[in-house]
Amino acid sequence: MNRPPSPPSGAAPAAPARLRLVIVDDHALVREGLRARLEAVPRLEVVGEAEGGETALVLAQTLRPDLMLVDVGMRDMTGIQLVTLLAERHPRIATLMLSMYDHDEYVTSAIRAGARGYVLKDASVHEVIAAIDAVSAGGTYYSAGVAQALLQARSQPDDLTPREREILLMLAHGQSNKAVARALDISTRTVETHRLRLRRKLDIDSASGLLKYALERGWITLR
Repeated sequence: MNRPPSPPSGAAPAAPARLRLVIVDDHALVREGLRARLEAVPRLEVVGEAEGGETALVLAQTLRPDLMLVDVGMRDMTGIQLVTLLAERHPRIATLMLSMYDHDEYVTSAIRAGARGYVLKDASVHEVIAAIDAVSAGGTYYSAGVAQALLQARSQPDDLTPREREILLMLAHGQSNKAVARALDISTRTVETHRLRLRRKLDIDSASGLLKYALERGWITLR
């Protein structure tokens, strides 16, 4: 039987696949600067750029990158809105926020939307690369200032009553209003009232949003 020739001894192994990135920022100078610095790293490849959310969604569909670096502020939608849409439509694509804002509301909103990391724009390129490596490996990464803001946000009281927290946890686990009412021996209308108060206090209504909130507060863990 004829066999294909063996590769010559000492041949170099195939190069590992590079991590495919898309940069989303409404400032061309920022995109160009990031692209130049990141493409100097052999394991990284910038396959596209977008100045807004709509273009970014098109690139996510056509280019299928591994990771998207997303600015918080854009003209057609916020970066947090974009991350929410990416999580819904392309959950395989990791997202890393790159922003000049370190306010806790931006950070927590980004996390709830599905971002795996949040790096400030004044970070060094080495930190940005470290964040990319961590997020692409399935972990998370937050700049030091961001981590402090997140810690402060978690330590602040949320003004929930014990009953509201109890109902939040049940809803976060996917229980319906009727199931919660039966378990607590209260009316469905009462559960609906508590749910409305939760939405007003936390600006969260979906079960997935409540689950993320409870996870961030350390009230529940996933095993």
